[in-house]
Amino acid sequence: PLNLQKEVLSLEEAGIDFLHFDVMDGLFVPRYGLYPELLAAIRSISSLPIDVHMMVEDAEPYIPLFAKAGAHIIAVHPESHRHLHRTIQMIRDAGVKPGVALTPATPLSILDYVMEDIDLVMLMAINPGIVGHPLIPQMLRKISELKTKIDGRPIDISIDGGVTFESAPEMIKQGATMLVCGSSTI
Repeated sequence: PLNLQKEVLSLEEAGIDFLHFDVMDGLFVPRYGLYPELLAAIRSISSLPIDVHMMVEDAEPYIPLFAKAGAHIIAVHPESHRHLHRTIQMIRDAGVKPGVALTPATPLSILDYVMEDIDLVMLMAINPGIVGHPLIPQMLRKISELKTKIDGRPIDISIDGGVTFESAPEMIKQGATMLVCGSSTI
């Protein structure tokens, strides 16, 4: 974190496609994450798209802040939102692409009535908020099932967690279009 500008510029130079930004509240997951002012600082030095992963109990109060700070995509967890469709619409109204993030045990059927309203589904391939956990093997099948469910719609499939040099090719083969590379791919 002390060399964030250097790291962002180094990642850009290496040719990455987007930056992933975790927001954690210590309630939905047992960690604390990043804040809108930091996102704005990153936006000031990089034009890469930034996807914001809201691992919080209630993202709605923060959506305008992260949109204004420069988010390209905001993904929320339906497990923490009673009115998912309203939250998705709020993200779109803020000028940002909406996404839905699913924990490993959340069924894909939760997407049935919002599929037409989202631009991204982020599958957690580990339990969220725990750094360095290995891939949950069943998530490879879930990627394939999600690809079938999307049925050609222009929705990205992002995989967060468990992305390694060994697992990445299989994730892509199953249908992933975005891979969030973290501690396992450094």
